[in-house]
Amino acid sequence: MRILFLTDNFPPETNAAATRVHERACYWARWGHEVTVLTSAPNFPQGKVYPGYRNRWVQREVIDGIKVVRVKTFVAPNRGVKLRILDFLSYMVSATAVGTLMRRPDLVVATSPQFFCAVAGSNLAFIKRVPFVFELADLWPASIRAVGAMKNGPVLRATERLELALYRRSSAVVALTEAFKEDLEARGVSTDKIAVVRNGVDVDRHPHSAVDPVLAAELGLEGKFVVGYIGTHGLAHDLHNVLDTAERLSSRPEIAFMLVGGGAVRDELMAETERRGLTNVRFVPPVPKSEIGRYWALCDLGLVHLKDDPVFETVIPSKMFEAMAYEKPILLVSPPGEAAQILENSGAGVWVPAAQPEVLARLVEDLAGDDLRRAALAARSGLAAPLFSRERQAREMAEVLDRVLHGKPAHAPEPARASR
Repeated sequence: MRILFLTDNFPPETNAAATRVHERACYWARWGHEVTVLTSAPNFPQGKVYPGYRNRWVQREVIDGIKVVRVKTFVAPNRGVKLRILDFLSYMVSATAVGTLMRRPDLVVATSPQFFCAVAGSNLAFIKRVPFVFELADLWPASIRAVGAMKNGPVLRATERLELALYRRSSAVVALTEAFKEDLEARGVSTDKIAVVRNGVDVDRHPHSAVDPVLAAELGLEGKFVVGYIGTHGLAHDLHNVLDTAERLSSRPEIAFMLVGGGAVRDELMAETERRGLTNVRFVPPVPKSEIGRYWALCDLGLVHLKDDPVFETVIPSKMFEAMAYEKPILLVSPPGEAAQILENSGAGVWVPAAQPEVLARLVEDLAGDDLRRAALAARSGLAAPLFSRERQAREMAEVLDRVLHGKPAHAPEPARASR
């Protein structure tokens, strides 16, 4: 297949979308598919173009056998709704314009969470007269409402109408969770065009590292029990709850929280940490993918954190799978939902209801004092990782694309039951 894939983020960016699209496309290229990714100059989350790149109208390179075409966008930091929307809209316009001039693919795929990317994908599929597949990684704009970034009003309602139109215009929707599928079905999207392909992790890309004593010393984490959050510091993650928890554990100096990454609320979290005088919280700026294993090695618990809102019951955070790849016991803080079910079924960690810092603090204390329990959780975490491999995800999605290309329903038919 000749696949044209649209995504706003791609390596060297390291957020969930960039990693998911890249690692999956590596398998497709290895299997003989021709993959072209249409993206922007890397700049997330700081809103500054990475060294070695320029924000040009067209910039081409090849990464791991994948043809990458980067287009000019309005570059903005990951903070402030208006600037981010300008960024999204500029990508939509540039990607549509540049994509129109590119070779005709067999099909066009575009990924959310920002669905202006999907608008560009839908436009290009129409222009090229090929099928359009929408990968649904987030219920956007519902998640925007959930984090309070936009209020109910005519703009949000118009955006939701556009969202539904994109689902209906697509040849298929690939949802990352069963909950997304159920939401779409409840809103009238045909079941035949929805396939569920859960997220995953490429275990081979996450080699384990020994604890680096120099790094531990630099961060003041020598001899500490470390609860590590490694990922985007965004509105959806409610990391203020981590500060509330750290404050309740301030009398336990041997327990520390390490937050690695960047995002819309990182500066606010750092300022709040200083205002409260918390000495048990460490902030580390975003680090290259090649370095991330050194920080996971420092973690005694892998913290995965989401805001307390019903919308996030539908989300399965990709960092949960990454923690499995590093064989870390997982501490999932979220509303009840599919992610909690996966954790319970795998035995890879412990779930804590969102926005309950007292409960979280008690559990951290309990786990810090129970080496045997942590070791058992870590072992089951490592065993669970292959069940959510990136290769499995790549193969399942390639099968969906092949079915779409041949005019078949997006989801594979259930096997027929033998009659008695």
